[in-house]
Amino acid sequence: MGEEKSTLGITVKKNENFSDWYTQVVLKSGLADYAPVKGCMIFLPYGYAIWNNIRKVFTEMIEDEVDEVYFPIFIPKSILEKEAEHFEGFTPEVAWVTKGGKKDLDEWLAVRPTSETIMYSYFPKIIKSWRDLPLRIIQWVNVVRWETKATRLFFRSREFLWHEGHTCHATKEEADEEVIKRLKQYKKLLEEYLSIPVIDGYKSEGEKFRGALYTTTVEAMMPDGKALQSGTSHNLGQNFSKVFGIKFMDRDETHKYVWQTSWGLSTRVIGAMVAIHGDDNGLVIPPRIAPIQVIIIPIYYKEEHKKMITNKVKEIEKKLKENGIRAKSDTREEYTPGFKFNEWELKGIPLRIEVGPKDIEKSQVTIKRRDRTEKIAIKEVELLTRVHELLEDIQKSLYEKAKKFMESRIIRIDNYEKMKELADKGYFIEANHCGDVECEKAIDDETGLTIRVITFENSEPFGDKKCVRCGKPAKFKAYFAKSY
Repeated sequence: MGEEKSTLGITVKKNENFSDWYTQVVLKSGLADYAPVKGCMIFLPYGYAIWNNIRKVFTEMIEDEVDEVYFPIFIPKSILEKEAEHFEGFTPEVAWVTKGGKKDLDEWLAVRPTSETIMYSYFPKIIKSWRDLPLRIIQWVNVVRWETKATRLFFRSREFLWHEGHTCHATKEEADEEVIKRLKQYKKLLEEYLSIPVIDGYKSEGEKFRGALYTTTVEAMMPDGKALQSGTSHNLGQNFSKVFGIKFMDRDETHKYVWQTSWGLSTRVIGAMVAIHGDDNGLVIPPRIAPIQVIIIPIYYKEEHKKMITNKVKEIEKKLKENGIRAKSDTREEYTPGFKFNEWELKGIPLRIEVGPKDIEKSQVTIKRRDRTEKIAIKEVELLTRVHELLEDIQKSLYEKAKKFMESRIIRIDNYEKMKELADKGYFIEANHCGDVECEKAIDDETGLTIRVITFENSEPFGDKKCVRCGKPAKFKAYFAKSY
């Protein structure tokens, strides 16, 4: 069994070489693999199943309010350029199609970096009156951003999957409500389903989405001390509606420009799940999002026990499935129980049920939680109740462990030299800031730290209420960190 594990398992420690550990976990667990195109990735069935579960959860949150659509992946250059600030923000990352076959195109086509412009050029056709508002649409698509930085599976790739929501409203107040509502749903998705604690709040002027009035965000802390922007929701104001002529006839019979929002969440949250919960044996997947919640493994060493134990395993699988639990039995004969234990542990299955001759004799099963080392015996008559309880406890325990880690990495600083000293130590650094974009950029240039989030609540400056860098009066306190 030791030889099997060394071939299958993770060969580096998470706390010794996080980067190599992370890559091994993603590849060896079967989530994804590298594509022939540099910077791109292949979603394998197991990884795509997790994304589909995320999609299902979020769709259930919004399905009574938001319509699903699909817009083309190609965006004419003239349309993408219409909103100048927005276009400037994406120019370095845009991939262009310049030929169709052997023929040069009359107009370059951008491969979708985001869909604001192509959607908004269409909106005037479907929005005429206040009766057409609010408009809420979402699409689940791929996006291409030609990253020049070092890429990493799920965290940063040139093509990734996401959803993008786009809405139009009659008033700013309605748009404000939409922004916060979607951000709260992201927070719920991350914390209650992926067991990832986040800090929610506003982006700074320097970090907001180009072309937006303001941006809100949920930020998570990775084990290597870097922040991960895990979902954003933007109030676009009337910037785009004025450029694209998206107007409506209001009840007072005057034409007005709509107020718009956009919001999105990508497959990078799968990377966050891997990084935060995984251990030296591989993945650890929160039960609510796991494609397989329970794996059932037969254990027999005598041929005379094979049929009896296999039948019991299939019976347990059927019973669990009928009660809403995503269960799977592993009755492959070509692998030993030890090999199966290691394989499913690597894949992060929340619960493992073992069934052997002694278990059947005692009308029980043996259960192993993925997040703990010990095994427990459970009477078969209590199985359904206990499995539900254990899955919920695993979900809760993973979140609490991650939250405890994040809180341990928050530190308050009022001295710029100290801030520079801690820049590479992996903290969310809480510090006062003046709000000036140039000062914000200087901190980035000098330390590599950026403002990740300004919290919704309790963002008042502390201490002497001076900016940590320039000493001018501070407008707010913010969380600074290095980021993916």
